[in-house]
Amino acid sequence: MTTPERVWAEPPRTGAYRCRFNPFAATLRWTEWGPLDGDPVICVHGLTRTGRDFDVLARLLAGQGRRVICPDIFGRGISDWLVEGALYSVATYVTGLAPMLASLERPYDWVGTSMGGLIGMSVAALPGNRLRRLVLNDVGAFIPAEALSHIGAYMAEALSFPDLPALERHLRAIHAGFGRLTDAQWRHLAETSARATVDGRLVLHYDPAIGEPMRLSPAADVDLWALWRMLDLPVLLLRGEDSPLLLPETAARMLERPGTELAVIPGCGHAPALMSLSQTSLVARFLARERDAHAEVTP
Repeated sequence: MTTPERVWAEPPRTGAYRCRFNPFAATLRWTEWGPLDGDPVICVHGLTRTGRDFDVLARLLAGQGRRVICPDIFGRGISDWLVEGALYSVATYVTGLAPMLASLERPYDWVGTSMGGLIGMSVAALPGNRLRRLVLNDVGAFIPAEALSHIGAYMAEALSFPDLPALERHLRAIHAGFGRLTDAQWRHLAETSARATVDGRLVLHYDPAIGEPMRLSPAADVDLWALWRMLDLPVLLLRGEDSPLLLPETAARMLERPGTELAVIPGCGHAPALMSLSQTSLVARFLARERDAHAEVTP
């Protein structure tokens, strides 16, 4: 008989940090789980998502004694919107996260889905960073233009919904790549993705301007191989079996870098939701290992 995974039973805390960008400031907010003295894990969401996507993973890691911090990146969820759409970029996010990361005053691990993985790669390449282990969820050193065009297309729609079930149906359609989720899990994603408008309708919980950088320039392949070669830490690469964003050939080439491991997640596209026990346990096992350990990671 297998022993059930212990999960964190207490409700999450919230935290905030005022970030100054010359000449403006914005507040970064996050949801936090686990003991304050636990080894930190930073979990960063995808382009249009929020930190609440990681609730299931966070409870599991917190139950293992980790302090899990799930920020809402600027323009999403409970964090402030930026004054100009053109400012929504990985460079801005790295700058904004820096004070919070420095305040930890200790090494930390990182789990990043899609955009969150790109931010993690950028942080890992900074001189003097204290990032120990990196989990890249369905994102890598090369992103094909076609995948970005698909994301840009659904972001261009200014949609509102009469009620939560309608919003949930929309999420099920555009995020089918998350995999086979339960009705309760889809409802959780809908509840944490919704923002009420003054006329009583619901919209997705992000600033529509986050898509402005994509709209201002035509979709093109994103080549991050130079950044990838700068990384010197253990990396677990998760790839959705049917992902259009992290291609098999990209993952294979990334494995040439020492310290990189790959797990292909069946039944998923872009990106695995990290809500099933098989997926969360996979991440937890990797983060529990010592830096110099080389145990095989399997889904």
